[in-house]
Amino acid sequence: MAITAAQVKELREMTGAGMMDCKKALTATDGDMDKAVEFLREKGLATAQKKASRIAAEGICQTLVSDDEKKAVVVEVNAETDFVAKNEKFRNYVSEVAAQALATEAADIEAFLAEPWAADTTKTVNEALAAQIAVIGENMNIRRFEKLCEENGFIASYIHMGGKIGVLVDVETDVINDNIKEMAKNIAMQVAALKPLYTNRSEISEDYIENEKKILLAQIMNDPKESQKPQKVIDGMINGRINKELKEICLLDQVYVKAEDGKQIVSKYIEQVAKENGAKIAVKTFVRYETGEGIEKKQENFAEEVAKQMGM
Repeated sequence: MAITAAQVKELREMTGAGMMDCKKALTATDGDMDKAVEFLREKGLATAQKKASRIAAEGICQTLVSDDEKKAVVVEVNAETDFVAKNEKFRNYVSEVAAQALATEAADIEAFLAEPWAADTTKTVNEALAAQIAVIGENMNIRRFEKLCEENGFIASYIHMGGKIGVLVDVETDVINDNIKEMAKNIAMQVAALKPLYTNRSEISEDYIENEKKILLAQIMNDPKESQKPQKVIDGMINGRINKELKEICLLDQVYVKAEDGKQIVSKYIEQVAKENGAKIAVKTFVRYETGEGIEKKQENFAEEVAKQMGM
């Protein structure tokens, strides 16, 4: 099948691989994007995780926690320019969106946009958004929200860089004091800084692990020196690389960023705080939003540029 410049562009953004390598991968896999990503990874030409599209959209993420700290929400509202994102009127509007999202029973963004706007129930949330667009003079979008609830503990929140990143952390604990709240905030800062994908290894499917092993094996087999090693050694190499990857993507396995020895992992830090406070503590889950994640602010004529360079 004919491979288009748009496909090459998409694969390049997902993997960071070169244009010709992307075209070769798509050709070899008949245009199947997922298989093309694996093809590039097996050749050592792409990273372990698919890269999201370049972050380009402006706006802010906002968190709001209930007075009893049992419920919390994080929302993302986008605007066209950083100038508007820093505007007080825009920020006040986002705070109203967060308050509505904390109270909503809507299960998804479509239902949320269709419900009555709390500040003026004659309008829907979407209609109130349209009114704000008219006032501010720039296109805006309520992109997403997510709520967490914890009856046996509390929800911690953290905002980084004035709304560039918003984080919620669900902490189950039988003791709530300033020390444990400080721990929760430190964990939220960890999530913001190191961008884990999972809370712990139990969330990762066996299929994911097996697929990673297959890709790592292919990488080794493509290396003339490593492919000559005994199978036992190769298996050890694969398991070692898998464990290294899991330590990077699982929050509880990550090295705690504020560890004095530079070695203590997050789960051990939580255990330490629990022991010092006579508490049972479990970080159950987290939510991390980054403004504009996976969105391109404007569509540039990159596909045409690719086509010209590749003679399409």
